Amino acid sequence: MTLYFLNFVLLIIGLYALVVKRHIVKKILGVAIMEYAVNLFLILLGFRKSGIAPILTEDMDLATFIHTAVDPLPQALVLTSIVIGLGTLALMVAMAIRLYERYGTFDMDEINRLRG
Repeated sequence: MTLYFLNFVLLIIGLYALVVKRHIVKKILGVAIMEYAVNLFLILLGFRKSGIAPILTEDMDLATFIHTAVDPLPQALVLTSIVIGLGTLALMVAMAIRLYERYGTFDMDEINRLRG
């Protein structure tokens, strides 16, 4: 239960950085922290104490395998999420660089004031 609470705290930290901070780089870091929190939550969902890898061998009976094997679906989802998150992060950084080239600042209030 403590791990889920700490995961929730990590998600709240990322949400705080995304909503409250004005600096674009801090907002990007907030999105990345939220992504890591979601990935950690998916891994925690698939965790099983004393679990084994989901590989069935000939010397293992099916009943023992079913009760001790770890679910591989959350692991596959996290791998997919990491790749999608990397692409999204690269796009956000590229957009931040373009905004800095155009306005000369990363401050959102300053960009909104200079727009026009």
